[in-house]
Amino acid sequence: MVNQVAPSADFEKFTWRIEDFSKKNAMKLRSKAFKIRGCTWRILVYPLRKDVNHFSLYLVVADSLPPYGWSRNTFFKLALINQVDKKKSIVKETQQKFNGGCRSWGSLFVNLSDFLDIKQGYLVRNTCIIEAHICVSDFAPKIRDNPMNQIEETESSEERDTLSPTSSGSSPNESEIQGSDLTLKDLIDFESLSTEEKAFIPLLEEVCTWRPSLMQSQRNRTRWFRQWAFTSLGQVLHFLKTKKVKDISEDDCNHLRGLWEELIKSSGLDLVWLEPYVQSALGVKAHLERAQQMKKLKDNVVGLEIKMKKLRGELAAAEAKFDVARRDLSQVRKGFQQMDINAAIGYAMF
Repeated sequence: MVNQVAPSADFEKFTWRIEDFSKKNAMKLRSKAFKIRGCTWRILVYPLRKDVNHFSLYLVVADSLPPYGWSRNTFFKLALINQVDKKKSIVKETQQKFNGGCRSWGSLFVNLSDFLDIKQGYLVRNTCIIEAHICVSDFAPKIRDNPMNQIEETESSEERDTLSPTSSGSSPNESEIQGSDLTLKDLIDFESLSTEEKAFIPLLEEVCTWRPSLMQSQRNRTRWFRQWAFTSLGQVLHFLKTKKVKDISEDDCNHLRGLWEELIKSSGLDLVWLEPYVQSALGVKAHLERAQQMKKLKDNVVGLEIKMKKLRGELAAAEAKFDVARRDLSQVRKGFQQMDINAAIGYAMF
């Protein structure tokens, strides 16, 4: 579906002009960091690999933010500009809530063969133009149909795999976005994986695209060892991707801790980038217990405050009664003489 970018005061625009496109020898291209509404962003062209025949764009949170505890409600449009006919520009728009577990979102835009065809108008004089229209607000305008997280039925299953939020947590280093012909399928046998392990493949492919050094480090290992290393990593990724904070139990933490310690000690994978997220997950149980303790104490404080207010009201009422009783006593005392109540009343003899 092709939409036109309608100008709106609610959106701020960033334009990324990529020149000498064919000379870019990279698995992934990324724009310079740019700020909109006080938030820092990047755009990724993702991925450009020999085994992928599509051109995709991603919007990425580029701020240095913690693994959890923040969120960013964002309405945005990503546009691949047609330089021959602006009406044929491809625009995808959506509303997403970015957070520590979802720092980027993207979509397939056009088949790579069509993008590279100069007659189509997306790559002219070896230059393409990409725009991001962003509004970080809870009161942004209603978006049109064709959100990024919905794909036309005509797309292939391979194309569907590319439409997913990315939770890598940070933009890749320059050394990690150099092109490589090595793919995950070259390293492990997908067919020999169990049904559960096959569910890890999209997650593993995603992180290996972002961090090809993971595959390079396993290149000279035995196939059995590579299978173990990547399926173990897949378990960790699946845990972080699917487990809700409220559902993490002590057993879950122990299982994750064991997996992580084995990976760090034996796999040879560079997992420094993942460690903050694992440590955050391992600390969730203590965090939840502390949160429950805080809630209990807060409820106790609120209850005591209510009781104090009630007692203050009762005290005020008692003090008022006390003042009345004291005044009454003072009135009665006037002209009153004490008498010995044990003495006989007696009488006089005349």
